[in-house]
Amino acid sequence: MRMNENFENHRAVLDTVRRFERMLAQQEPVFFDLEDFENIIDHYVTNAQFDKALQACEAALSQYPFSTELLIDRAQVMAMRGDYSEAERQINQVAELDPTNADVAVTRGIISTQRGEFEQAVAFFRAGLEQEPEREDIHFNLGLAYQSWQKFKSAAKHYKQSLRLNPDNETGVQELLHCLDVTGRLEEHEEFFKRFTDDDPYSPTAWYNLGQYFYRREMWTKAAEAFDYAVVIRPDFYDAHHWLADTFVCQEQYRKAIAEFELSFPPGEPTDEALCNIGECYEKLREWEPARKYYQRALEINPEMDEAWFGQGVLLQEQGRWFESIHFFRKAVELYGESGEYWSALGAAENHVGNVVSALEAYEKATEVAPDDVQGWVSWSAILYEQGHYSEAVDLLRHAVNLHPLEAHFHYMLCAYLLADGRLKEAYQTLELALSLNYEQHSLLFDYFPELRDQPALKRLIDQFRK
Repeated sequence: MRMNENFENHRAVLDTVRRFERMLAQQEPVFFDLEDFENIIDHYVTNAQFDKALQACEAALSQYPFSTELLIDRAQVMAMRGDYSEAERQINQVAELDPTNADVAVTRGIISTQRGEFEQAVAFFRAGLEQEPEREDIHFNLGLAYQSWQKFKSAAKHYKQSLRLNPDNETGVQELLHCLDVTGRLEEHEEFFKRFTDDDPYSPTAWYNLGQYFYRREMWTKAAEAFDYAVVIRPDFYDAHHWLADTFVCQEQYRKAIAEFELSFPPGEPTDEALCNIGECYEKLREWEPARKYYQRALEINPEMDEAWFGQGVLLQEQGRWFESIHFFRKAVELYGESGEYWSALGAAENHVGNVVSALEAYEKATEVAPDDVQGWVSWSAILYEQGHYSEAVDLLRHAVNLHPLEAHFHYMLCAYLLADGRLKEAYQTLELALSLNYEQHSLLFDYFPELRDQPALKRLIDQFRK
């Protein structure tokens, strides 16, 4: 499927999509020219809205039943939805009508990619390139196939060629940056992205892509400069405003971030994401009331936005309103139960109001969905320790240590629990290991358990490692 949405007609495409959706909602007859239908379908595919893309294909084919382009689009959408048999049936039908069409090979490549048959997918895409070597979408699909095949250098090569042919492919930029990051080659590609701004210094997309590059490298000042050029050239470049705001957040410049998030959507058409981000910025500034208002506005647009529910819980937590925060944290985990952060926050709130059993359940869930999150394990074991269940706390931390043997934090906590359980020899052995892993973190032992400062044996062992 060719990317028909270029930067210049992006707004026109969105207007067409809205008109299409309005006509469907009002059950009006849907009539568009072929190019408009192609743009509508491409928009949905780009945003991974494959059910809507199929709906647009069906509406288009009812108006243009003999369009080869639409039949190909439908086959590709079916493949992306996982209906491979129907996709193959459809593309075989097109092949009989137009056997020399390069999109037949491309579509078969997409089907193979979706099936995980990457070698075959690459062969199909290369066959398509032999017919049309300057097709940026074929290079992009080759990049996807190689990336899925874990061949990141080959993927990067084709993403780069795709961007040379079409610098407006934002997805291509993101995938290229990911591949370069994975292979440790980000730094050496600065000139590749700068070349686009050198060739066309008035291209907002070129500056936007350069900003993405610097953002990935955490070079915040340069990223902000690049995004700023993009929005100066094109003030209604909403994605660039969003990323400029994100860059300011990374620099903890929250008021600047708020101003840019306010510009990251068309006037009068705020998005739930932008409103939630603004709420979070006010939260960081500890301005609770405007933060609450923005989180609430986000929920008015999207009542199932877990981030906004969680944000309101954090606001209440920060104000010491623990009991009230529980409702919001529970709603957040109900909507998105795969966040260890959400479950840990719920656990902390439940524990604070004395709901120990509920807190333990929440922390258990936190470690289940996010076993790499240190805080979940520490907080869960700390409750057991506080309840006097020293042996259970030891067993839990041993499990955490087995999962993260190089995490000194766990070893220090385990040392304290072993001491409380009267297992001195094991405690000192554990402390030695913790000190060898990270001596500086030994202060954690006394932060969590101040009473241990008075144990001379511990102090001697720590002093030995200092020397």
